[in-house]
Amino acid sequence: MSKHCMGSEAQLKYHDILKLLKPLITAPVLPPLSFSKKAPSVRAFAAKMASSEAKARVIDSHLHVWASPQEAVEKYPYFPGQEPTLPGHLDFLLESMEEAGVDGALIVQPINHKFDHSLVTSVLKKYPTKFVGCCLANPTEDGSGVKELELLVLKDGYRAVRFNPYLWPSGQKMTSNIGKALFSKAGELGVPVGFMCTKGLNIHISEIEELCTEFPSTVVLLDHLGFCKPPTNDEENLAFSELLKLSRFPQVHVKFSALFRVSRTQFPYQDLFPLLSQVVSSFGAKRVMWGSDFPYVVPECGYKGAKEAVSLIANQVPLSSSELEWIMGRTVMQLFEGQWLP
Repeated sequence: MSKHCMGSEAQLKYHDILKLLKPLITAPVLPPLSFSKKAPSVRAFAAKMASSEAKARVIDSHLHVWASPQEAVEKYPYFPGQEPTLPGHLDFLLESMEEAGVDGALIVQPINHKFDHSLVTSVLKKYPTKFVGCCLANPTEDGSGVKELELLVLKDGYRAVRFNPYLWPSGQKMTSNIGKALFSKAGELGVPVGFMCTKGLNIHISEIEELCTEFPSTVVLLDHLGFCKPPTNDEENLAFSELLKLSRFPQVHVKFSALFRVSRTQFPYQDLFPLLSQVVSSFGAKRVMWGSDFPYVVPECGYKGAKEAVSLIANQVPLSSSELEWIMGRTVMQLFEGQWLP
C-alpha cells in the first residue's frame, strides 16, 4: 500500500473517531450542582421531621414523686412532720402517665423529703430521657445553699430550682442577700427558678419584680397561675392584673397547672377559661405550660382528667391547635432543650 493510501486511511479513521466523539464534545455543559440556602439539606429535613414529631409530645411541667412507705423505711426517709397522706411513688406515676398519654415531666422536689434530693435523683438517673428535675432552694443563712444548688445542677443533673418563700428564715424575703445569691447563681447555671406563692401572688409580687429586674438572665416559672383564682373582688382583680403585668419581663413563664387549686368549680374547671385566655394574650402560648400537680390531682379529677381539662378549657378560649401544642409540651421542651428527643 502506498504512503498516500496509508495517509488517507489514517485520515478516514480520524474522521470516524471524531464523528463518534462529536455528541460528547458538543453536549451542553451542565452547571455544577447548587446547594442553595433555599434547597432543604438532609439535616434540615431531618430537623423538620423531628420537629413535627416533637410538637405533638405531651410534657407535664409540674408534678411530684416521693417514696413509698416501704422505701421510706428502707432508703428514702420522709422529713419529720411531712409524711405524705397520698401515694406518690414512682410506679404509680409511671402507670398514670402511660394511661394519660403523657411522654415526660418536670419533677419538682417534694416537701415530703425537703432538702434530701436522693429519691428524686434516683428517678432522674433511672429515666434520664423521661424526667427533668427541679430541686428545692435551701436559703440557709450561712450561704451553703448556693453551693448545694451548684452541686445539684452540675453533679446530679437538675435543670430547674424551686423558691419556696415560706422556707426563708423568719422575717426575711426572697430578695435577701441569700435569695439574690441563689437567684443569680440559677441564672449563671442556666436553670429556671419556679416561684411557689401559695399564700397569694400579691404577697410576693414585689420580690419577684425586683429579682427579675436585677437579674434579667434568670428564667422564671410561676407555679399554678401564681395561685390566682378567678377574681371575685378588688384584691383578687389586682393580683391577677399583677400576674399579667409580669409579661413585661421576657424571662417570665406561667404554669397553667394544678387547676383544681385555682378553680372555684369542679372538673373540668370551666371558670378558668377567661384566665387562660388573658394569660395567653399577655404572655403568648410559648410562655405558658400545662402541669398536673400529681399526685395531689389524683383524688380531684385523676391524672388523665388533669390533661383532658386543658383541652376542654382551650376549646372555650378558643386556642389554635398550635397554641395548645405549645401549652401541652412545646413550651417546656423549648425551656429544657435537648431533654425530650423524638
